[in-house]
Amino acid sequence: MALDKAKGIISSTPVVVFSKSRCPYCVNVKKLLSDLGATFKAIELDTETDGSEIQSALAEWTGQRTVPNVFIGGNHIGGCDSTTAKHREGKLVPLLTEAGALAKVTA
Repeated sequence: MALDKAKGIISSTPVVVFSKSRCPYCVNVKKLLSDLGATFKAIELDTETDGSEIQSALAEWTGQRTVPNVFIGGNHIGGCDSTTAKHREGKLVPLLTEAGALAKVTA
């Protein structure tokens, strides 16, 4: 049930960050996405009644137990390190744009 809920959120939202409100890595990823102007949905697992079940289901599905657990365009991106690495490599903005989370910039 928790996995179905998570997959439903992921499939209906361009960018999803499964997060915990006091996690500094989660705060960094959400700040990065906000600074880029991306539209995203943060699911705070520490405030959801079924947050621990969702986190366990995500761990089984993705192999990643930690938060943040980031999905862009329905694809698992990873955590803080992989998200910030994609940004440093210039790959994050194109992913966000393709997913519809960033407005396309016209020259």
